Amino acid sequence: MGILAWIVVGLVAGWLASQVMRSGGYGLIGDIILGVVGAVIGGFLAATFLNMPDAVNGINVTSIIVAFVGAVILVGILRFISPGRRRVF
Repeated sequence: MGILAWIVVGLVAGWLASQVMRSGGYGLIGDIILGVVGAVIGGFLAATFLNMPDAVNGINVTSIIVAFVGAVILVGILRFISPGRRRVF
Protein backbone atom coordinates (compact mmCIF):
# COMPACT_ATOMS: atom_id res chain seq x y z
CA MET A 1 0.00 0.00 0.00
CA GLY A 2 1.39 3.39 -0.97
CA ILE A 3 2.04 6.25 1.41
CA LEU A 4 -0.92 8.24 0.10
CA ALA A 5 -3.25 5.30 0.73
CA TRP A 6 -1.88 4.93 4.28
CA ILE A 7 -2.54 8.64 4.89
CA VAL A 8 -6.10 8.51 3.53
CA VAL A 9 -7.01 5.32 5.40
CA GLY A 10 -5.31 6.69 8.54
CA LEU A 11 -7.20 9.97 8.35
CA VAL A 12 -10.58 8.32 7.92
CA ALA A 13 -9.96 5.66 10.58
CA GLY A 14 -8.45 8.14 13.06
CA TRP A 15 -11.31 10.58 12.64
CA LEU A 16 -13.93 7.82 13.04
CA ALA A 17 -12.18 6.46 16.14
CA SER A 18 -11.98 9.89 17.75
CA GLN A 19 -15.69 10.43 17.07
CA VAL A 20 -16.77 7.03 18.39
CA MET A 21 -14.54 7.23 21.47
CA ARG A 22 -15.71 10.83 22.07
CA SER A 23 -12.19 12.12 22.46
CA GLY A 24 -12.82 15.33 20.54
CA GLY A 25 -10.22 14.49 17.90
CA TYR A 26 -6.48 14.90 17.90
CA GLY A 27 -6.23 17.34 15.01
CA LEU A 28 -5.49 16.48 11.40
CA ILE A 29 -1.96 15.15 11.93
CA GLY A 30 -2.91 13.40 15.18
CA ASP A 31 -5.86 11.66 13.53
CA ILE A 32 -3.66 10.52 10.64
CA ILE A 33 -1.03 9.14 13.02
CA LEU A 34 -3.72 7.52 15.16
CA GLY A 35 -5.27 5.89 12.10
CA VAL A 36 -1.97 4.69 10.61
CA VAL A 37 -0.85 3.17 13.92
CA GLY A 38 -4.36 1.76 14.29
CA ALA A 39 -4.03 0.21 10.84
CA VAL A 40 -0.82 -1.50 11.90
CA ILE A 41 -2.43 -2.77 15.11
CA GLY A 42 -5.63 -3.82 13.35
CA GLY A 43 -3.70 -5.49 10.53
CA PHE A 44 -1.63 -7.46 13.03
CA LEU A 45 -4.73 -8.56 14.94
CA ALA A 46 -6.59 -9.49 11.73
CA ALA A 47 -3.62 -11.54 10.51
CA THR A 48 -3.17 -13.23 13.88
CA PHE A 49 -6.74 -13.98 14.92
CA LEU A 50 -8.77 -13.90 11.69
CA ASN A 51 -6.18 -15.35 9.32
CA MET A 52 -6.39 -12.29 7.05
CA PRO A 53 -2.76 -11.50 6.15
CA ASP A 54 -3.66 -8.68 3.72
CA ALA A 55 -6.45 -7.01 5.69
CA VAL A 56 -5.06 -3.51 5.09
CA ASN A 57 -4.20 -3.38 1.41
CA GLY A 58 -5.47 -0.15 -0.10
CA ILE A 59 -8.25 2.39 0.11
CA ASN A 60 -11.28 0.16 0.60
CA VAL A 61 -13.93 -0.56 3.21
CA THR A 62 -12.10 -3.56 4.70
CA SER A 63 -8.92 -1.56 5.24
CA ILE A 64 -10.83 1.30 6.86
CA ILE A 65 -12.73 -1.06 9.19
CA VAL A 66 -9.56 -2.88 10.25
CA ALA A 67 -7.72 0.42 10.79
CA PHE A 68 -10.72 1.81 12.69
CA VAL A 69 -10.79 -1.17 15.06
CA GLY A 70 -7.06 -0.82 15.64
CA ALA A 71 -7.42 2.92 16.24
CA VAL A 72 -10.22 2.37 18.77
CA ILE A 73 -8.00 -0.12 20.60
CA LEU A 74 -5.15 2.41 20.52
CA VAL A 75 -7.35 5.21 21.91
CA GLY A 76 -8.47 2.86 24.70
CA ILE A 77 -4.86 2.02 25.55
CA LEU A 78 -3.85 5.68 25.49
CA ARG A 79 -6.71 6.61 27.79
CA PHE A 80 -5.80 3.81 30.16
CA ILE A 81 -2.14 4.78 30.50
CA SER A 82 -2.41 8.59 30.42
CA PRO A 83 -3.60 10.13 33.68
CA GLY A 84 -5.05 13.36 32.24
CA ARG A 85 -7.56 11.78 29.88
CA ARG A 86 -10.96 10.25 30.57
CA ARG A 87 -10.97 6.55 31.20
CA VAL A 88 -12.64 4.10 28.80
CA PHE A 89 -14.12 1.99 31.59
